[in-house]
Amino acid sequence: MDEPAFIAALRALATNPAARGLSDDAAVLQFGGEALVLTHDVLAEGVHVLPEQDPADIAWKLVAVNLSDLAAKGAEPLGVLLGHTLGAGDERFLAGLGEVLAEYGVPLLGGDTIAAQGPRSWGCTAIGRATHRPVPSRSGARVGDHIFVTGTLGKALLGFEALRDRNGADHTAYSRPRPRLAEGQALAVEATAMMDISDGLLLDGWRMGEASGVTLALDAQAIPVAEPNRRRECLSWGDDYELLFTFPPDRQPPVPAHRIGAVVAKGGSAISLDGEFLTSKHSLGYVHG
Repeated sequence: MDEPAFIAALRALATNPAARGLSDDAAVLQFGGEALVLTHDVLAEGVHVLPEQDPADIAWKLVAVNLSDLAAKGAEPLGVLLGHTLGAGDERFLAGLGEVLAEYGVPLLGGDTIAAQGPRSWGCTAIGRATHRPVPSRSGARVGDHIFVTGTLGKALLGFEALRDRNGADHTAYSRPRPRLAEGQALAVEATAMMDISDGLLLDGWRMGEASGVTLALDAQAIPVAEPNRRRECLSWGDDYELLFTFPPDRQPPVPAHRIGAVVAKGGSAISLDGEFLTSKHSLGYVHG
């Protein structure tokens, strides 16, 4: 089974409202007047990180990508749980873990360690407290809303190539992404829909449009990319961990962001680029399997 098929099968089991139908960045668990936001991501050697990559960078990325999911819900991090496969470079892993936890003021609450053969994998669960109700989702985009994105897309692609090719260029956008926690909390007050970009703007935009029952109509030239000659690749490669969000047309976002399109009534696909409906979601971004 590929990733979409497996997730579709899981939805039959994830019936609790907190799971949000497995169609969001995180689960939202209500406790009286409080809402806990929970997310879990796994990094696999040779898939999400390169073999021989500095374990300190792996630890940073592991925590950062989970904090990015909290950012998409406008949540304040409360702590993380770690799943670690023991192996070479554990001292460097611990150093990077200490750096990212200190950078974002996040406590380590527990987890598990194992020893295993073959490529290594690492898991992290992040727990946050929602700072605004309702907690933003992917499903709230409305016809007429404007579409925005933070930052510049494609930096992670160039960082990956720099690390892979060992050419001395800056690779931190790939190896040490920076979650948009402050921006997410500021946007949560008025954003109608919000998510982070992990699998590419086009695929993640398709997911938002599908969840909201609308079409996200994007203007390619309005989207900031790190390499204009490779614009389509920058829009589909992923790993940027910027925030994609929709906002009421009469309001301006309280954080720096680029307007990249508008929400329109559902057409031939959940996403369009320069008026062309993109219907093959497997060509839009990264899909496991």
